[in-house]
Amino acid sequence: MKKLSIRHIGLILSFILTLIVYVIGVVAHKTNSFFLIYTASTIVIFILVYFLIQLFLKIFITEKIKPIYKIINYFPLRGKEVKRKIKQDFVDIGEVKHDVEKWAQNQLQEIERLKDLERYRRDFIGNVSHELKTPIFNIQGYILTLLEGGLEDPKINKLYLTRSEKSIDRMISIVEDLESITKLETGELKPQYSVFDVVKITEDVFEMEHMMSRELKISLQFINKPDKPVLVYADKKRIIEVLMNLVTNGIKYGKKKGYVKVGFYDFDEKIIVEVSDNGIGIGTKDLPRIFERFYRIDKSRSREQGGTGLGLSIVKHIIEAHNQTINVRSALNEGTSFTFTLEKAKQ
Repeated sequence: MKKLSIRHIGLILSFILTLIVYVIGVVAHKTNSFFLIYTASTIVIFILVYFLIQLFLKIFITEKIKPIYKIINYFPLRGKEVKRKIKQDFVDIGEVKHDVEKWAQNQLQEIERLKDLERYRRDFIGNVSHELKTPIFNIQGYILTLLEGGLEDPKINKLYLTRSEKSIDRMISIVEDLESITKLETGELKPQYSVFDVVKITEDVFEMEHMMSRELKISLQFINKPDKPVLVYADKKRIIEVLMNLVTNGIKYGKKKGYVKVGFYDFDEKIIVEVSDNGIGIGTKDLPRIFERFYRIDKSRSREQGGTGLGLSIVKHIIEAHNQTINVRSALNEGTSFTFTLEKAKQ
């Protein structure tokens, strides 16, 4: 359909009105009922002009509004709906107001999201720098001491070289953990699924963490240990990593003579795994952030206990890579409980 300009519409209106008046005049002079015909003709002209003006306004406003929709359509938000409206001959003013308000609201939300991501990026870079700075400065100090004469002292050189090795190991752990998270986020590190007994691997984790738990006087227990295997379909190596992180956290932040318990619950097509402790707990303010990279509740104590500060972030990424969920409940000085789901193996 060829677009009509205001000039064309004016010409059409003038022609129609002139034609109507001409016809009315001719008819009126041939009859004695001129007044009646003129009145009726006026009503007809009013109705015609009303609808023509409506048509003109719709065409004019639509042509002005379409560029706005085209601009909005550059954004992914509401894209399909906008395309549909652009193809219409006329756009309803009420719908335009609603769409523009909705679009503006979505843009504000997107801006806030980008600001949050920028804050997260700054925090992340700051945290990485801080975590790497400590072992780097330690290594630098040890090497300078050795170069300044400590290398000739058998009591000092071996001690400082051992400490340097520990700092290097810490840097390697941080880099490897960051690499694992990146691969999980990008989908490069995909779960290698197999069927295995989650109770058995929990026993293996208890065995591996036995020395630490005994040293800190934390007992490792099952909650109603099943009599038969609990088979799940997941990546065995990664789920062992999840359990090790959660059990180790429970030991590190537990109370002396406390416990770390693991339980298993059958829930339709899933198995719910719960890892709980009666340790120091997590405050309400910190709870939403515990899965963030490098986030530490008690920074001084966390570093004393070792670790990279990436364990819970890795746990979350592993569980999400399995298309499962993980949740946490906690209260200060009462303990913490992590629960995550796994797909039940088909019998």
